[in-house]
Amino acid sequence: MTNKLISVSPLLFALTLSAGSPRAFAAEPAGKEALKLQLPAPTLKGTPEELPTGPNIEPYTDKPRPDFLAPAGVKNVAAGKPVTSSVKPFTGELSQLTDGKKEAFDYDCIEMKKGSQWVQIDLGESFAIHAIALWHDHRYIQVMRDVIVQVSDDPEFKTGVTTIFNNDSDNSSSLGVGTDREYFETRYGRVIDGKGVKARYVRGYTKGGSLSALNCWQEIEVYALPAK
Repeated sequence: MTNKLISVSPLLFALTLSAGSPRAFAAEPAGKEALKLQLPAPTLKGTPEELPTGPNIEPYTDKPRPDFLAPAGVKNVAAGKPVTSSVKPFTGELSQLTDGKKEAFDYDCIEMKKGSQWVQIDLGESFAIHAIALWHDHRYIQVMRDVIVQVSDDPEFKTGVTTIFNNDSDNSSSLGVGTDREYFETRYGRVIDGKGVKARYVRGYTKGGSLSALNCWQEIEVYALPAK
């Protein structure tokens, strides 16, 4: 039998190795990098013995969440920007939501009355929003209810509204049935994918939590690039 040499092009050989290599699936998408958040210290309060459970609640974990990949060069364009709300807080000031302070202390939180309430940030101009990081109240291990995040170029949110997160599974806040899951508040916050949506205003809703009917907020960060 005559041995035959099979010729394989260098490109095909490289693609074959790449497809079979575990590292090929671990590579970060071109132009993206891990979002670097300034995390607060963990709360000194203990974990409650009984935590809420259910099909719409993510299991509690104190482990860091996987890195969120965002386009290189994104910046927190919400820092120092003005904040308005549906009702006046009875504890703290609205300006604290964009001051960069989010430790598990009472003076780093604002509290608002119960019911579905919102806070809103004016970014000053329209940006391409790639990630929104939220900290509601990680002083305690709890679940915040009806967390809904919307963006728009209309300050009254009557037109051009895009909902990028909604875990209101029963539409109790009357903004539509959400398909996202509830989650426990921790020092790691929650990072929501903005997918590059262009908007000037960011509005976040809550309707109390598993430990209190009051609405609490600590910080909102909006990572974006200039809108083209």
